[in-house]
Parts: sequence; structure tokens; C-alpha cells
Amino acid sequence: MPAQGEFVSVPPTSVSVLPGASCAPPAPTIRGPLAIARLHLITPDATDAWVVARTRAALAAGVPWVQVRAKSATDPVRLAFATTITEACRTHGATCLIDDRADLAQATGAAGVHVGADDLPVHVVRRLLGPDAIIGATCRDAEQARRAVADGASYLGVGPIHATTTKVGLPDPIGLDGLAAVTRAVEVPVIAISGITVDRVRDVLDAGAHGVAVVAAIYDAPDVADAARAFLAVIADAVGVTS
Repeated sequence: MPAQGEFVSVPPTSVSVLPGASCAPPAPTIRGPLAIARLHLITPDATDAWVVARTRAALAAGVPWVQVRAKSATDPVRLAFATTITEACRTHGATCLIDDRADLAQATGAAGVHVGADDLPVHVVRRLLGPDAIIGATCRDAEQARRAVADGASYLGVGPIHATTTKVGLPDPIGLDGLAAVTRAVEVPVIAISGITVDRVRDVLDAGAHGVAVVAAIYDAPDVADAARAFLAVIADAVGVTS
């Protein structure tokens, strides 16, 4: 098994990270009425077997939504990894989105894409993927949020709420007050991201967030399944649902 952080090597003719993964684009994960989960699991920027195994463990524990992030890999490896995770999500009835890349979302049959400031604009992605795709947009203030919604965003990823070591080069945290300002400005679901731990879930929900996005608090936990269930339990207790 590759070491943590080591990219899986995939031959150019293959698009499957693990044996048995399909090469053909599968049916979309979600089409029809839009449902945005309250717990979003974002994969680390790696495509190794460690990430795949821990993602599957989280899905088996009930995680309802995975966002595939693999910025540092080559396109063949990204496609292979995204295909594997999308199929794992489908097996567990979870939603899968691809970070940044509308083309990979189309190729894998994922439910949609999440874009940031340096990616294709939301209105372009909406035109490419159509009215039924789920499109998330990263925002940090009310003006950006209103613009993204007007351009067709289904939900917003808002942050950084707290400081984090998961991703470098982030702007200063906006805190709970900044989060609340965004939630008051739009009617679409707002997902709080960055530095989110189980102990901080209630605070961001009280600030108006629909849900939370998590990386390290689940992937780096001693037991991924236990960590995922802890987040689901806190959300259930706070808002009465588990997804």
C-alpha cells in the first residue's frame, strides 16, 4: 500500500485507481430535486490508497457528501481518483462533487462541481453542466455571495471561518461574525469551512450556516468512522437531521 501522501500511479490507458473501477461514465449521482447535505467531507490533496480507504470508511459511517479535491495530481490520476470516489459515493447513496473541474464532473457522472475564485465562473459552469447540476461556490463576504447566487450557485462554501493547516495560502479567517453576514445576505445553503471541529459545529450553525465542511477533523482522526459519527450526532442534535 502506498504511503500517506504518495500519489497512486495510473497507466495512461486506465481510469481506475482500484481494480474493478469502471472506465465508462456512470449515471449521475443526483438529478432532480436539490438536496444539500449538512456534513461535507472534502478529500485531502492526495490520491493515494490511504485517502480512498478513509473515504470509504467515512461513507460507511454515514457521511452523506464528498467533495473530491486532487489539485496536485496529473489529469489521468485525478480522473482515476475521482472515478473511484464517485463510485464509492454511489454505493453508499452519498452525493459526490468534484473540486474545480466541470469536465471531471461530467466524465465521472458526479452530481456537480465546487468552484473557487480562480476557477471557471459560476455562470459558465452552470451553462456547461445544466440546470440540474449542483454547483458550489467559495465566498468570504456578502457581496461575493450575492454574486455567486445570482450566477447560479446551488450553495456556498464560506470561509475560512478559523485558521487551518489543511490548506496553505488562505486569507485571514472571517470568524463567526463574517459567516453570519453571509448567511443573512443569501437564501441558498451556506456551508462553513476551515478549522471546523466537532466542538465548533454548534457555533457555526447558530451563526446561520446550513452545515459544515471537514477535512482534517475526520481524515486525521484515529478512527475515521467514529469521527464521522461524532459530527453527524452533533448536527442531528442541533438541527434534527443527520445529513
